[in-house]
Amino acid sequence: MTTNQRWLLPACLAPAAVFFLAFWLLPVARLIALPAAKGWETYFAVLTDSRYLASMLNTVALSLAVTVATLVLGSAVGIYLARRAFPGRRLLLSLLTLPLSFPGVIIGFFVILLGGRQGLVADLGAAFGLERITFAYGLLGLFLAYLYFSLPRAIATYAAAAEAMNLQLEEAARSLGASRLRVVRDVWLPELAPTTLACGAILFATSMGAFGTAFTLASKFEVIPITIYNEFTNYANFALAASLSIALGLVTWAVLFAARHFGADPTR
Repeated sequence: MTTNQRWLLPACLAPAAVFFLAFWLLPVARLIALPAAKGWETYFAVLTDSRYLASMLNTVALSLAVTVATLVLGSAVGIYLARRAFPGRRLLLSLLTLPLSFPGVIIGFFVILLGGRQGLVADLGAAFGLERITFAYGLLGLFLAYLYFSLPRAIATYAAAAEAMNLQLEEAARSLGASRLRVVRDVWLPELAPTTLACGAILFATSMGAFGTAFTLASKFEVIPITIYNEFTNYANFALAASLSIALGLVTWAVLFAARHFGADPTR
């Protein structure tokens, strides 16, 4: 190996190492160190302050509900589209996954157009002599927006997983007299379990950290990304914002770690 060849790999890795140090290690180190400036108890603010704890619990509960609903609907639609051939199937799949290209703010705006004070539902209620019904700015609005944002990911994931399923196992089960319910329970669920676990973890993590949609809609229901934003933007409380960010990161990381651990191939 020549001298030039020995220096080639370090020269290629140097820009990546500098980028990793400047935009990952240093900010994370600073984030972890910030709460200590106001005392070690700041690290546990999310557990000791009822407002922050409520915000975290709201976020976890909402993310879990969205994840479960998305997995149920996404698996049903994705598997159906993968196992059925009909005219316009590819067009329908592309339309269902179109929201992947929308940022969270636009999705929040969609919900406002539907359930806001000047939205379609409110206008219909007024037209029939009823009160102007609004749901965009509370829990229901956030749930629908998060579901709308997450569903295309689940549909695309399950459609790809269903197309890759081993049809011979299903055919063998049917030839042995298995009912459709038995086929779903004994063939589909085991084959799709890794997909469900991985997709569910990603959906949960995405919902936990969603900001654009929450910023647009969360005026009556506080979630932790908005709490963090308020702390460092409105109150310049960087230490507390860092503490809440660490708590959010730990919850999300724990779910992703569990998904990788339990979804790993036990034979490896």
